Amino acid sequence: QVKLVESGGGLVQAGGSLILSCVVSGSIMGITEMGWYRQAPGKQREVVATITSDDVANYVDSVKGRFTISRGGARDTVHLQMTNLKPEDTAVYYCNADLVRSDTGARSFDNWGQGTQVTVSS
Repeated sequence: QVKLVESGGGLVQAGGSLILSCVVSGSIMGITEMGWYRQAPGKQREVVATITSDDVANYVDSVKGRFTISRGGARDTVHLQMTNLKPEDTAVYYCNADLVRSDTGARSFDNWGQGTQVTVSS
């Protein structure tokens, strides 16, 4: 069993900041990559930012320079620092983990949190 729990969403005015956090727990041997995705109403889920086990980060163009993804010291946590938020950033944000399970030894990509709502008012 693998569990991802997100926190930190909320309502903020345009130009404001929020920090999202995600903790992974369960039958985990190692985490290859973690990422944040978002889904706005009526739209498909899209990748926002990803970070590898070597701390190599990638961002969708629309958030470059505004968002920063980072891993926690224990390596089972990922954060998304969001600054200069815009109304178009409004969405449910989901944490994802690409990991190797300790119970099966298999690599698993389909690990998601329950989502946290971010709403940016204009």
